[in-house]
Amino acid sequence: MRGRVDEGRVLVEEVEVPPFSVHGLGFSSFPLHMLPIDFSIVGTAHSHPSGILRPSITDLNRFYGRIMVIVAYPYASERHIAVFDRKGNLIRHEIREDG
Repeated sequence: MRGRVDEGRVLVEEVEVPPFSVHGLGFSSFPLHMLPIDFSIVGTAHSHPSGILRPSITDLNRFYGRIMVIVAYPYASERHIAVFDRKGNLIRHEIREDG
């Protein structure tokens, strides 16, 4: 996710699919070393098909940027989205659509 930090808030402005991403039944991954050196990258997002809406130890060990967004099954509403800091603490978030 690309964006900026403004007055202590992380604003996500763009989502990109990283190079060499792979996925299969129940998993997805990408090589962290392939992410560009880009100071506008504020974090990563991924899904948890298991429905568990909290980061795993692997998620925390692969943390990149300032935030991690996890979207969990059944992906039906904003209730299934959570944002975390580097330590795995839940961060309040707000989704806005700018027109």
